[in-house]
Amino acid sequence: MNHLTKITCTILSCLAFGLSSCSKWLDLQPESDIDKAILFTTEEGFKEALLGIYTRCSRTDLYGKELTIATPEVLAQNYTITNIDSYRYLQTQNYKYNDANFIQRKDNIWKGLYNGIVNANLILEEIDAKQRIFSGDNYRLIKGEALALRAYLHFDLLRLFGPAFSVNSQAEGIPYVTSYSNKVTKLSTVAVVMDSVIKDFEQAKELLANDPIRSKSYVIGYPTVSDTLKNTELSNSSLFLQNRRHRLNYYAVCGSLARVYLYKGDKPSALLNVNAVIDAKKFTWTNATDFMAVDDNKKDRIFYKELLFGWYIPNLNNDYNGGFFTEGNSGMHLSQDDIRAIYETSGPGATDMRYSQWFTSGVDNISIINKYKRNAFSENFSANLHYLMAPAIRLSELYYIAAECTYATDPAKAASYLDEVRTHRGIGAKVQVSNAAAFQQELLKEYRKEMYAEGQLFFAYKRLNTAIAGLEGRTIPTNQQIFVWPLPDDEIIYGQR
Repeated sequence: MNHLTKITCTILSCLAFGLSSCSKWLDLQPESDIDKAILFTTEEGFKEALLGIYTRCSRTDLYGKELTIATPEVLAQNYTITNIDSYRYLQTQNYKYNDANFIQRKDNIWKGLYNGIVNANLILEEIDAKQRIFSGDNYRLIKGEALALRAYLHFDLLRLFGPAFSVNSQAEGIPYVTSYSNKVTKLSTVAVVMDSVIKDFEQAKELLANDPIRSKSYVIGYPTVSDTLKNTELSNSSLFLQNRRHRLNYYAVCGSLARVYLYKGDKPSALLNVNAVIDAKKFTWTNATDFMAVDDNKKDRIFYKELLFGWYIPNLNNDYNGGFFTEGNSGMHLSQDDIRAIYETSGPGATDMRYSQWFTSGVDNISIINKYKRNAFSENFSANLHYLMAPAIRLSELYYIAAECTYATDPAKAASYLDEVRTHRGIGAKVQVSNAAAFQQELLKEYRKEMYAEGQLFFAYKRLNTAIAGLEGRTIPTNQQIFVWPLPDDEIIYGQR
């Protein structure tokens, strides 16, 4: 897949996905097929390869930090950054894409996402010939997840490095890599990449038709709740089949397809996939008592029960809350004035639970971000109500997608989708919109409130090709040079772009 195949493709298996221990690290050298041949001789080898992709993507250069709480959030103007700039994001906030710190992060994101794609392609090139070694439905599950991962990672690469579909679908986007090779993969147009993403996701959806999470006996809940009527996610005798929300399960694929179809402007297909999740009634809204719990052990700040899919990040608790989100001018924070404006606390947001639970007042008019704060993680999980996850796609986003897909034909129904989320966040006032422009403004406000520090707001601005709402009432005009990241220099040189 061009020069990136020179990178060692590291396959990891880890406790993160229900396995009892990390058995080994397997380094697959692209120059040799020996290790690959050994790895893919057993079902366990395929499982390790698959789980290794999730583990790789959960590192800090990707969804474990950078693509969740960092760069896209900085670009969406979600943090106050002082001149102290301890984490070197000030130039990024000012859209200085020639800044060395931004370039390093951007290039690492490119390499990291393509590393995950390389490993997904390794699985996909081997698995069909090895069907006989799999037990139960594991062949279809593993192949389906590998396809979904390939699609998910390519889509985020496109959302970062290519223009929005609505702006220029025929512009060059990114390479869509489907083989494990050292040959250069040509850049595909945005439209071709989108079609490839959809093809992979749709095939994954078909393969995951018998996903255990779809069973009536599979009940979503908190892992430390022992009542099996409330949670059966750990009850499967196969560790590989537990905690399906920690991986790209059937419903996560439906949710991802809804996101992708909306990005393409295909609202009927987006709504079809939204309804596949909502109508299943598998994911329930988080109870206010869990979100507002006084005991930090029992507090669900990330709406865990509503996550269709998330990246497992237990070791990053201290990194987030001991430095990145910290009191004082050295960390990432918001002014109390800005956070009150975002959550509209002088109006309908006065009772918004997200405002009261995700932010605390510090010195010098600073609001400290507590969204990912939790007590120390324990081996038996008993210290906390749930695992610490970086949200990838959640139930509320599907309601926002449904609202956007519905507005043109039924504005009242569209508003009801937004109100459904608002009600479960403590807001009793109904959304009031008079036209399409006002509706879009309300929708973006709700995205910002709900998905704060989750990395999705920037993509909403880009997809809608609209101005970014800055802090202190500022507005950043629509600018394609902001929305489209430059390709890495190495990609331009070695890929002959």
